[in-house]
This record gives sequence, C-alpha cells and structure tokens, in this order.
Amino acid sequence: MPSYFNEYGGAVLSTTFDKYCYVNVRHLPRFFNYTTEVCYSRIEQVRDVDSIEHPAVRNAMRMLDMHELRITYEADLPARTGLGTSSSFAVGLLNAFYCLKGKYVDKRKLADDAIYLERTLCAEAGGWQDQIAASFGGLNKIVFADGGYDVYPVIVSPERKQRLNDSLLLYFTGFTRFSADVQKDIQSSGRDNRARLSRMRELVDEAEHILIDKTADLDDFGRLLGEEWKLKRGTSEKVSTSDLDIIYEKAINAGALGGKLLGAGGGGFMLFYVPEEVKTGVMRALEGLMHVPFGFENGGTRVVYYSPETYDCKGSVEK
Repeated sequence: MPSYFNEYGGAVLSTTFDKYCYVNVRHLPRFFNYTTEVCYSRIEQVRDVDSIEHPAVRNAMRMLDMHELRITYEADLPARTGLGTSSSFAVGLLNAFYCLKGKYVDKRKLADDAIYLERTLCAEAGGWQDQIAASFGGLNKIVFADGGYDVYPVIVSPERKQRLNDSLLLYFTGFTRFSADVQKDIQSSGRDNRARLSRMRELVDEAEHILIDKTADLDDFGRLLGEEWKLKRGTSEKVSTSDLDIIYEKAINAGALGGKLLGAGGGGFMLFYVPEEVKTGVMRALEGLMHVPFGFENGGTRVVYYSPETYDCKGSVEK
C-alpha cells in the first residue's frame, strides 16, 4: 500500500503467467440509438460516457477523451480472485485506447496511467504491483520508495525457472471477494503491522537470492511462501477464513512445503510449492478444488491486432 511504502519502502516478487484477458475496442457505427456499447459480464448501451456504470471504462474514456466506442472484454480467469484481473483489464483497455488514437506509449506510462485510473479516478484501495506486472510482464522484483517504483528483472536460468514452475500448484478456492474491502480492513484494523511488513520485505530479497543462486536449495522458496503467508494472515482477520485455513492445512499435511493465498486475501486462488515426490498426494488431498495448470509468461500487455480507422468526432450524437 502507498501509505506504507512511501514511509518505509517496500518490494514484491511478481510474475506474469499464461492466463489472459482480452480487450477489443473499435469505434461504434452511428446507426444506433446509443453511442457507446460496453460488453463484459453484462452489456451496457448508453448515449453518453457519464452514464456508463463500469467505473474503469467510464473514467478511462473521460481520461483519454474517448467517444463512440464498442468495447468487449473477456478473460481466462474470474474477477475478484487475487490474480490482478481488474488491473490487467485497466492496462489492456488503456493500451487499446492509445492504439486507437494512433499513439504508442511505453510500459511505464501504461502502468502509471493504470495506477492513476484505478487508485485515483476510481478511488479503489490497493497497491500498485498488479498494474506494473500487467504492463511490464515477466518475473521481476518491484521496489517501491519515495512515491515511485523501480522494476528489476529477475534473471533465472531456463532450467531452474522450469523446475520452479513445475513445483507450483495453483488452486481456485471457490471463494471470491473485493480486494479493496480487505485492504481497507487492514488499514482500519488498528493493528501495528510494521514488524510483519518489514519481515515480508526481507523475504523478497531472500526469495530472489534463492531463485538466482544456482547453488541454493529451491525448496527453500516454498518454505518462504509459508512464512510469508503466516505473516500476511496476521495483518487482518479478513485475510483468511476457517474454510481457507482447512484447505491450506490439507496441502501442508500432504507434503506441500509452503503456500499462500494470492492477492489481498479473503478468497480466490491458493498457490502451493510441492516437491515432485509428493505432488500426487497433495493433488489427491485437494481433489475437491479446481486445479489450474499454468506456465510462466515473459510478456506484459500487447496489441494482438491493429487496423487503422478513419474517425471524425464531428456529427457525434453523444449528449
């Protein structure tokens, strides 16, 4: 959270992986009695931007002065599950808007704009790491300080990175939540979390060392996941639930070396580090949950297809 790292600094290890969200944007032909159509889990058809109910779309269109659009959105993963889908959408939407305007913007500009969109214009509580990850892509250490951030790629040999990938099991718990609610509770709980957060910051450097040092025991990365989860769980009563604790204990008792709930907490996806020799047992223990195989991804947001349009805002019926 900016309120913490602006004073004390902070860092995260972050990676992107091969689950995507897709944003398609084009100008809407003027044949209809509405001027903008937004298709996501529902369909909005409105005559002015201010009538759009989706806060990110409404504020992004205002921010970049966009009009008369048809926007469609779909994703490989559900929303409110701790995997940054809302920020990925924000970054992808802004990238598409700039492209439609015939402008190229770099990764940092997209990240900065998405942070401003979600945290300032939409007033959603949370950190900055998801927007940065979606923009930059790949495995990075993101360091926060003095109101800004720096992104440092973590260079891991392909063989070691593949071994790490093979040792991680991702499960959907079946529970969803709004991360902003958890973040607000952490801020308002009255708990002094400075010692926990300071130790979590140290764990980032320790985990990075394990990844890049070929002589280090990669299994220690799993043990650090477990330590980080215990620290995070102590920051707020809303980070975990009794049902989530049961899932975690099942995996640990079956041989997982560590794991954590991804995102702010309260639900979504759990990630476990599982040595190959106990993987079958852990998967059997968690067979009631949805296992989501994944592979690391080196890229961030990208334009998959672009076709230039001739658009003249004159004659718009938007009022």
